[in-house]
Amino acid sequence: DSAEHADGNEQDLVNELRTGGSYIPQLSLVAEENGKIIGHIMFTKAKVGAVDVLALAPLSVLPEYQNKGIGTALIKEGHRIARQLGYSYSVVLGSEKYYPRFGYVPASLFGIISPFDVPDKNFMAFNMKQDDTCIRRWRIYICRNVSIMSTTIFTSILSIPRISLPKKN
Repeated sequence: DSAEHADGNEQDLVNELRTGGSYIPQLSLVAEENGKIIGHIMFTKAKVGAVDVLALAPLSVLPEYQNKGIGTALIKEGHRIARQLGYSYSVVLGSEKYYPRFGYVPASLFGIISPFDVPDKNFMAFNMKQDDTCIRRWRIYICRNVSIMSTTIFTSILSIPRISLPKKN
């Protein structure tokens, strides 16, 4: 499944996030094939109470490369790097049909409250360390002056880390 929510402003979100104080260069990744950028993911810092967490947004893959594991590879690599950097939680506003396959569940199950009115099933969190740590009854604060947007339009992002995709057989 691919998300079908885009408003055409995702490139503005990426630019705004990259220039803000929540930007983490190691967690802005692109996927490329034969030198062509085909996908991008970004995780930025957010706060739940006093706890630093990550917000996943945006995730984008060129339409002709969707449903081929690109988004999966980007999310898994982002989670791997995030764990290495010491983060325990990631939150996302997205498709309840897509993100649960990576372990995302309604953030309310962890006691994380969205800063805006969204359906519980679409505001999700993932405990990357799979431990018993729980964040209870705190509102999440995502970078100031940045609105969370949907995540399917591809944006050309240059000079950021790239991941290698598995070779086709």
